[in-house]
Amino acid sequence: MRKKIVAGNWKCNTTVPAGVELAKAVVAAVNASGDPEVEVVVCPPFVHLTSVAAEVTGSRVRTGAQNCAAEPKGAFTGEVSAEMVKSAGAEYVILGHSERREYYGETSATLNKKLAQAFAQGLTPVYCCGEPLPVREAGSQNEFVKKQLDETIFLLPEADFRKLVIAYEPIWAIGTGKTASAAQAQEMHSFIRGAIADKYGRKVADEISILYGGSCKSSNAKELFANPDVDGGLIGGASLDPANFLGIVNGFKG
Repeated sequence: MRKKIVAGNWKCNTTVPAGVELAKAVVAAVNASGDPEVEVVVCPPFVHLTSVAAEVTGSRVRTGAQNCAAEPKGAFTGEVSAEMVKSAGAEYVILGHSERREYYGETSATLNKKLAQAFAQGLTPVYCCGEPLPVREAGSQNEFVKKQLDETIFLLPEADFRKLVIAYEPIWAIGTGKTASAAQAQEMHSFIRGAIADKYGRKVADEISILYGGSCKSSNAKELFANPDVDGGLIGGASLDPANFLGIVNGFKG
C-alpha cells in the first residue's frame, strides 16, 4: 500500500516566530480532524527547522527541509549539510525543485550528490521533476521528465530508490494559479509509474508515492487525489494557510 503524503513547502516565507505559530496551527488542525491515513509534512526555511521540529514532536506532523548541500561539510559558506538538516529534526528533504534548478543552476550532477548525502543521513528525499510551459505546449513533456529521471534517480540502486518520494510539478502551474487538469496530472503520474516499472519492475513502481505539485489547493485536491496514480501533494502557497492546508490533507476523504 503506497503512502499518502501531503507536504507543505513554505519556501522563503514566515519569520521564525510566525513559522512556529503556523506549525502550531497545522498540528492542531491535523490532530483534530486531519485524515489519519495521510502523512503530513511541513518544510520550513532552514532557520526554522529546529523550532518547528520541536513544535511538531509527538504529533502526526513530520518535518522536512527544502534543500541540502551537495557536500557533507567544509568551506562552503552559506550551505546547510544533510547532517545538519537531520540533526535539526528533519525526516524529509526536498531535492530538485524547479526553483532550485532555474534560479540556482542546479544540475542533475549536483542533484546526484545531494541525493547521496540525503541517503547517507537517513533522510527521505522528495525528488521533484516537471516541465516548463514551452515543453508542454510542444507535447514533449514525457521525454523531458524521463530525461530528468534517467539522469538522477534512475541511476540509484533499487534499495535506495525504494526510499524516496517523487513529486511531479508542472513548472507552468507553480505559483501561477494554473493547475494541471486531473486528467493531465493522472497522465503524467501514470507515465512516471510506468517508467519506474520499466526500470525497477512493477512491484517497485506500485510502492513509490508520486505527489502532485502546482497550485493544488483545498478546492481541487479531491479531484486531483481521486486519480489512481496521484498519492498526495507537494503544496506551496496553500500550505501557509492552516485551513486550506487541512482541506488538502483531507482531499482523499470520500
